[in-house]
Amino acid sequence: MTAPAPEPAQLVRTLSLWQVTATGIGIVIGAGIYVLIGEAAQEAGPGLWMSFIVAAVLSALTGLSYAELAGMYPTAGAEYEFARQAFNEFIAFLIGWMMVLALLIAAGAVSLGFAHYAQHFLDVPLRLAAVGLLSVLTLIVAAGIQRSIWFSVTLAALQVGGLLMVIATGAEHIGDRALVEGASVAGVLSGAALVFFAFIGFDEVVTLSEETHDANRNIPRALLISLTISAGLYMLVGVAAVSVVGAEALAGSDRPLALVIAHNWGSRASDIVAFIALASTTNTSLLCLTAASRNMFGMARGGSLPRFLATLGPQAHAPYAAAACGLAVAVAFALTGDIGVVASVTAFSVYLIFVAVNVALVVLRFARPEAPRTFRVPGAIGRLPLSPLAATLTVAVMMAFLDPLAWALGGGALAAGAAAWVALAAGRGGRIRSS
Repeated sequence: MTAPAPEPAQLVRTLSLWQVTATGIGIVIGAGIYVLIGEAAQEAGPGLWMSFIVAAVLSALTGLSYAELAGMYPTAGAEYEFARQAFNEFIAFLIGWMMVLALLIAAGAVSLGFAHYAQHFLDVPLRLAAVGLLSVLTLIVAAGIQRSIWFSVTLAALQVGGLLMVIATGAEHIGDRALVEGASVAGVLSGAALVFFAFIGFDEVVTLSEETHDANRNIPRALLISLTISAGLYMLVGVAAVSVVGAEALAGSDRPLALVIAHNWGSRASDIVAFIALASTTNTSLLCLTAASRNMFGMARGGSLPRFLATLGPQAHAPYAAAACGLAVAVAFALTGDIGVVASVTAFSVYLIFVAVNVALVVLRFARPEAPRTFRVPGAIGRLPLSPLAATLTVAVMMAFLDPLAWALGGGALAAGAAAWVALAAGRGGRIRSS
């Protein structure tokens, strides 16, 4: 008599709405804002704050698509599962592959950023600090979602505190400098294209679906609330920064927000910014590793990756095998030491995934119109939702401006994913699981 197949591994629901929301804020508000704001000020001038509003709207278009799909399919596999439901197993694998790759590349690259800021306080080798951070964070990921989230929430509080310092510094200077005069539409849009990167990461909230209470409702809420709060903070930071030192000074500084904080804190500003940046890079790396492990877990449980990656710890109920595998890949990227190269692959991957998510929503509106939805993207002509079309167009335009290196490396990553699919399918005896 054939033994029954084992029950698929299940994560444990322990997270509340506010915990997931705080996590979303933590991943959006990264250390990148401390550099990007200077580059954006060079483009947008005094209209910097408007660039943040435009970028928030563009991000929200895709965020709405994520919210509807997360309400329909609240699984750890996230984008992989959305694509599997809308397209087929091969496309789903490629999307999942690119998502995991982007997360682990980002973790490796950001760990190098952590190491640079750590050298502000300690004389430590760059790569040693990066690998050390990734190793410690992987242990936290493997220790269980509650430990990961509480650590992340603490770091997020420090990140938000840093932006509030900037906002408080600028409060008494509102009106000192023009915030509209001298800004141009072209400049604001160019600035928005830059600060759009400061919003990337909100999508990682959906990977916590299987560990969140009432995920069908709370994940869409957390995603949209965290995006809204982050957008509000960014806009106020833009107003404050321009009001205190002016757009020209921001554009000419390699540490623009330190320049703002120095207005009240003097020489201690660089220490404050370095400390907050340590918190931001730590949190970003942690959440990237967490999301990657959940994505690999979902793909392995679905049969697209080796089954051992779906193994959960008996006490922590965390995908420790996937976390260990993610550590190895992230460390490999960190050891390359080339942040520019890995950033190119991440940008290509994120844009490609955003296109896939928006198209998947349109497909499922027609293919499964009666499927339960706890959230629906507003605005449609018949069954055709409008915001995913606008989001797809927006992302496609941004992809067109990626440099050739990003296209080459992104294409190479896709080709590697296709090769991995063929190899894994051969290992399964050519069996392809039906959708």
